[in-house]
Amino acid sequence: MSQSLVIIPTYNEAENIREIIRSVKQLPEAFDILVVDDNSPDGTADLVKESQTEFPGVFLLLRDKKEGLGKAYIAGFKWALERDYDFIFEMDADFSHNPSDLPSLLKVLKDDEADMVIGSRYISGVNVVNWPLSRVILSYLASVYVRVITGMKIMDTTAGFVGYKKKVLASLNFEKIHFVGYGFQIEMKYRAWKKGFRIKEIPIIFINRMKGQSKMTGGIISEGIWGVLLLKWKSITGRL
Repeated sequence: MSQSLVIIPTYNEAENIREIIRSVKQLPEAFDILVVDDNSPDGTADLVKESQTEFPGVFLLLRDKKEGLGKAYIAGFKWALERDYDFIFEMDADFSHNPSDLPSLLKVLKDDEADMVIGSRYISGVNVVNWPLSRVILSYLASVYVRVITGMKIMDTTAGFVGYKKKVLASLNFEKIHFVGYGFQIEMKYRAWKKGFRIKEIPIIFINRMKGQSKMTGGIISEGIWGVLLLKWKSITGRL
């Protein structure tokens, strides 16, 4: 078993899942993979099972229904902590996060440069490919908004390509985490930051998915906007 686990949440990612698993398993560093599938009707889970016969260290956590990114990741975090992985990573299934960047994120944690590492789209300019300008602006301004409200010095607060040392996840009360989209990614960073963990961003190039459909919705965006204010209020009132 590897010390490092990559958690990949999926819902209808049949077009991507086998290729993303292969790409991670062919890296020079050893990474185990946990696919957390929300009962995809397109057969994503069956393709993961096929990949398990090809590659060791590929695991499947099949959930009953689609409940959102946040709940899928929390289920994966609990699974990882029960198996005592030292380094746990979040990564999308659609190649918007390049698996080749995983060793760079891992090195930051192994070299003890940080407790949490973020693959950042905005730490060295705007490194986004194939997004419409409107979405680039929305995402960038969302991170500015979060920094202003929370005080975090993180350029890419909504990033979903993240690595954690085990102690960071072990310190969090998952029962208090309720956000699912942008809000979830912001909340994880905010809670880690409030606990005093060291956070480092390293630059990546984010490439919009080529296959499958985006899971972005207006509700997820709204959650990010209002969720930040709620997080700040909970922090002020001591209920975080």
